[in-house]
Parts: sequence; structure tokens; C-alpha cells
Amino acid sequence: MKLGNRIQVYTTGLFIILLVMISAAVYFSFSKIVYDSDVDQTRVEVERIVSGINERSGDSLSADVLRAYVPANGMIRLVLPDGTSEVSLTGGNQENLIEQAYPYEAGEKAEVRSFEGVPYAFVSIPIVWTNGEVVSFQLTRSLEATAQNLSILRIVLVTVAVLAMIPFFLSSRLLSRLIVTPIHSLIHTMQQIRGSGQFKKISYEGKSKDELVQMADTFNTMIDQLEDNYQKQEQFVSNASHELKTPLTVIESYASLLKRRGKQEEELFQESVEAIHSEAKRMRELTEQLLLLARKEEHWDVQFESIELSRLLQTTVASFEKAYQRKVELRCTQEIHLTTDEQKLKQLLYIFMDNARKYSEEAIEVNVERKENHVAIRVMDRGIGMSQKDLEKVFDRFYQVDESRTEGYGLGLSLAKELAHALRADLQLSSEKGSGTTATILLPRSEDSHLQGV
Repeated sequence: MKLGNRIQVYTTGLFIILLVMISAAVYFSFSKIVYDSDVDQTRVEVERIVSGINERSGDSLSADVLRAYVPANGMIRLVLPDGTSEVSLTGGNQENLIEQAYPYEAGEKAEVRSFEGVPYAFVSIPIVWTNGEVVSFQLTRSLEATAQNLSILRIVLVTVAVLAMIPFFLSSRLLSRLIVTPIHSLIHTMQQIRGSGQFKKISYEGKSKDELVQMADTFNTMIDQLEDNYQKQEQFVSNASHELKTPLTVIESYASLLKRRGKQEEELFQESVEAIHSEAKRMRELTEQLLLLARKEEHWDVQFESIELSRLLQTTVASFEKAYQRKVELRCTQEIHLTTDEQKLKQLLYIFMDNARKYSEEAIEVNVERKENHVAIRVMDRGIGMSQKDLEKVFDRFYQVDESRTEGYGLGLSLAKELAHALRADLQLSSEKGSGTTATILLPRSEDSHLQGV
């Protein structure tokens, strides 16, 4: 069953059940009140008749005397203790009541009885008869008029219930359409996306902020993100293929040379092996960087711990100077404690110092400045620098400022951006063409950070 039909059936069915329950409660409550009122009136009438009989106790009582008390729509009967009827008098057209069973009632009794499908108010009171014997004085009064009124009430309640169902059925149908229409639009849009392979959004009108509009907004936002990620993925695959093509071509060419002439020419053999080894190393480094960039943030396995920043910088700078034989000037006169991942921060520093090494020939500077809420680590070089246009794209994957350089893959700053996000740090990059570049790492200070020697 479709959702719209299910909503309509469930809401209409629930309304019908509630309407039937309310109507039934109204009918049975009203009928009980009316019948109890009729029984009470009959009891009052019996007490009035018995009072009149007691006043005439000195006179001889007969059926003719009791006939004056017979109701127009009922019967008076005197029942002896042996179950026989002393007197049975009916009024109007109630002769059929004579055939009604008449057991002797020793105490008072008042109830509604049904005889031949007609309700009657029955009241029985014990009285002392003329011979001193206690008899059961019974008065039966027809409640046919009350039954007819209740029948009219039933018809009215059923009619009102049926008439109330019509607008409710129409409103439930309108409600189901209101709910299902955006869902149909969502399904249709998704089917179009699946069939055409193109990203599309849900078109809707109105300024309401209900859940259906929020669903449409969420879907459109998701489509924007998917389209953006899809474009980035296409660009990533295209750039990765382009970057891998060159080392593979070099390896294939030198492998072919080795196959043809490697055994005869020793120099060619050494050159080919060296080239293949170099390109294989480049491919491994490129693959490792691609895998790091492909990781999600939760898979970075960041281990936050309290570290002393000056010690970390000294060991990092010393390792870099030995590896690349480049002078690095470190200025950190403050003892600063941070809560961060030591290895990830080292990796981030290596990326910026390696970029400074590639694009400058002079010494690299690493300065530390302690701010109120954060610590700034600046890596500066006096190299070729870059333009504002390059600064806007430098964090994009595979983007290289100087295309003539073969060193690097354009992935370092993209990886640095991901590392900084994992470390909850901010990156700032400033540069001027021909004057050098300054990369700033802004790390949040830990609560126990303190300053000494200032």
C-alpha cells in the first residue's frame, strides 16, 4: 500500500473509531439517564398510589377502586405470596401485559424490563392488603415513547457521524497529498539522477519551515556536496593519473633499454637501474601522500599529549638540517607547553620547511610567538615567493606554483591542510613575489601552558 493511501486509511479509520466510540458513549449515557429518570417517576407514582390506598384502608378496596390509579399506558397488579394474582388492571391498549410473568417480590424493586420488544418501567412495593396479608403491589408503565426518542437519537447520531466523515475523508486526502507530494518529487528527482547520471535538485515553492521543506533543503544541500565531491574526485583521479604517467613512462623506457642493450653496456645498465629506482621511489612517495589524503579525519589516529614546544622544534630542526644540509635559524626563547600530537606536528613542520628548501637558497627561519589564546609557529624563506593568484590555489591538490620544477607533486600543502585540521590548528600563508613566503601554524594553547624567561 502506498504511503498516501496508508495515511488516508489510517487517519480515516482512526477518526471513524473515535466517532463511533463517542457516539456510542453519548447514546448509552443518555439512554441510561432517561430510563433511570422514567423508573424514578414510576416509583414516585407507585408511592403516591400506595399512599392513597393507605388513606382508604378503612373502606373496602376493590378492583373498581384501584382502576382509578391505573396509568393510561401501564398495568397495576397485586401478587399474593403464593404467586397468584389478586388484581390485574391495564390501561389503554396494554392488555397484552396481562400475559407478562408476575413473580412475587418480597422487597422493593425498580428496573426496566422488556416485553415483546417494548421497554417498560417496573416497580414493586410490598403493602398490607385488606385481609392483613402482605402482597406485592406492582406497577408496569410503558416506555415506548422514550424508546422512540432514543431511536430518533440513534438516527441523528449515525447521520451526524456519516456527514462528519465526508469532510474528514476529504481533509485526510488533502493531508496525504500535502505530505506525499514532496516525497514523490524526491523520488522522481532521484530516479532522474540515477537515469541520467547528472545531479539535480528538488524544486519547491513556499516559505514555510516545516519538516518537508527541511527535507528538501537537506536533500539539495546533500546534492551540492555530492556534486562538489564528485568533481573533486574526478579532478583528483585525473591529476593522479597524470602524475603517475610520467614515472611509469620513464620506468617502461629504461626497462626496454635494459632489455635490448643492458647486458652489453655497463653505463647504460647503471643509468637505467638508477632511473628506475628513482622513479619507483617517487611513485612510492606519491602513493603514500595520496593514501594520507584519502583518509578520513577519524582515521588519522591523533594522539594528543602535553609536549614542550621548544624541545620539539629543536629536534625537528636538527633532523632537517642533517637530512638536507640546509641552515635553519630557530628563534624560540620561551618555554611553551602544548597539548597536541607530537608526530603529526613534526610532519606538518617538515612539509613547510621542505617547501622553503625547494623554493629558496638562503637560510630558513623558524620563529615562535606566544599569543593570548594560541601559539604561532612561523616558517619563513627568502625565496621566489608567489602571487596572490597562486596563494588562492596553493592548497589545492596537485597545484604547483612553478611548473618547471620536477621536485614534488603538489600534494604537500593539501596534506598540511588535512594535518592542521586533525590537530585543531589554523594555517595562514603570506607571500610576495620575489621576496619569499611565510607559513604560520596557529596552535591552541593548553590550560597548563606557561611562560618562563620572559
